[in-house]
Amino acid sequence: MNKKIIFVACDTSNINEVKKIIRNTKTSKLKIVPKFGLQFFYSKGGRKFLENFKNEFWLDLKINDIPKTSFSAIDSLKDLKNCKYLTVHASGGLEMLRAVKKRAKKTNKNLKILGVTILTSLNNESLKRIGYTKNVRQIVLKQASLIKKSGCDGIVCSAHEAKDVRKKFKNLFIVTPGIRLPNDKSNDQSRIMTPLNAFKNNVSGIVMGRSITKNDIKKNIKKLINHLSQ
Repeated sequence: MNKKIIFVACDTSNINEVKKIIRNTKTSKLKIVPKFGLQFFYSKGGRKFLENFKNEFWLDLKINDIPKTSFSAIDSLKDLKNCKYLTVHASGGLEMLRAVKKRAKKTNKNLKILGVTILTSLNNESLKRIGYTKNVRQIVLKQASLIKKSGCDGIVCSAHEAKDVRKKFKNLFIVTPGIRLPNDKSNDQSRIMTPLNAFKNNVSGIVMGRSITKNDIKKNIKKLINHLSQ
């Protein structure tokens, strides 16, 4: 099995729980990269933990503000030397995306900027309520073009749109959240898929949370490895 990138969502404010997740997801058969979101980053001691973290990680902040503020936010993260991935909302616009990428080149040459498209908790009906007139697929493809034009390194979209994005952008780094092992509950996600089917859609990496981090983590990792070996 080629090593596939699995981003494991450390969705907790408990540092000991994070250490447990990192310790129990170690395997030689997959490339495991921890993903830290707002819950951990905003928690007491969370940011300090990441400042001293020795391995690469994904900081999933989903930056979305005016270009100058977003540009300045990158400066505030420059001490996080092992942060390899950082998210920004594509809905922030072309100039914001460009500003973030431009500053990232100066502060951390290894940092990949990933543009977040439509969240996997949303569906076409959700978008109508917000005020969008186009469907998920149309919006994601439009945002993918924006992300590519901005010079950002990759895109975050559901596995359902990933196939179309890959057809249009052969070399774009594509990460897909909303991934569940077979028979797992969808919880608050709408557009979900299994890991195997996601990789069949030619994605670069997948994000997994509760399917891995709930109950027996080591057992869940074994289930994932067996599932991907089919």
